[in-house]
Amino acid sequence: MLKFIVMADLHIVAEGKLSHSLDTNDRFEQAIEFVNSNHGDADFVVIAGDLADHGERAAYERFKSTLEKLKIKSFLTLGNHDHRPTFLEVFGAEQADDTGNVNHVIDANGHRIIVLDSSDSEAGGAGHLEPSQLEWLQSKLDEAKDIPVIIILHHNITKFHVQTDFIILQDNLAFAEIVSSHPDIRQVISGHVHMTTSGTYKSIPFCTFAGCHYSIEPTLETSSGPIPALVARREGPGQIAVILADENSTVVHMENFIDRNLVMASELFGWVSDKSA
Repeated sequence: MLKFIVMADLHIVAEGKLSHSLDTNDRFEQAIEFVNSNHGDADFVVIAGDLADHGERAAYERFKSTLEKLKIKSFLTLGNHDHRPTFLEVFGAEQADDTGNVNHVIDANGHRIIVLDSSDSEAGGAGHLEPSQLEWLQSKLDEAKDIPVIIILHHNITKFHVQTDFIILQDNLAFAEIVSSHPDIRQVISGHVHMTTSGTYKSIPFCTFAGCHYSIEPTLETSSGPIPALVARREGPGQIAVILADENSTVVHMENFIDRNLVMASELFGWVSDKSA
């Protein structure tokens, strides 16, 4: 049995600061304590982007210090709020592969887990995979034709018909064409949208989880129109994904380490000028 954890959307800020009124470092510490106490038998943890809220060095240094409390091996990748050069300054250039991105391949218990860096500081919150990454992804899938594969990246791979659909993975069609070449894709797991979803895109199974920051109340465009107006955000749940996989099945549990769900004041957000989740 393979067991691993995925966290995302930490949005760590510098010491003494808050993110939309939330103490995100405290929430990260709560997530770590929850995993250490309840899932100490996990094989590893993947932290799938938006490690820092504004990509600043002080936030990455604080994140690095807090991460030391996690008792399980971790793998990191980046999201739209991250700044790759600053991250690499703090964590070391070896975090990047030959493509220059923070990608990983993890082979464990008869499975291949591929972690993709979909961050792009010029994409306005959307995700992007460079041609070199798509080639890299194809090669890593070709190497693992005989075993099941789980893919993790920050950005969601299809539209959800909600007001944040403009910040999905921009290369989703090219991504899907490559991924569909593998005979046993079990899941594509993402954070980014601050909500829990599941479905398929081009017959590829995917899910998202709410993550460690605030949660977004799903607001369908058919109900509210396509303009990214203010939608309800809640203080929780703080949520991780727990993945259990064997030769026959892959199960993703969405577990809440914070259950507080109060609606946050709309004045804390400004979506007209800030279009990133």
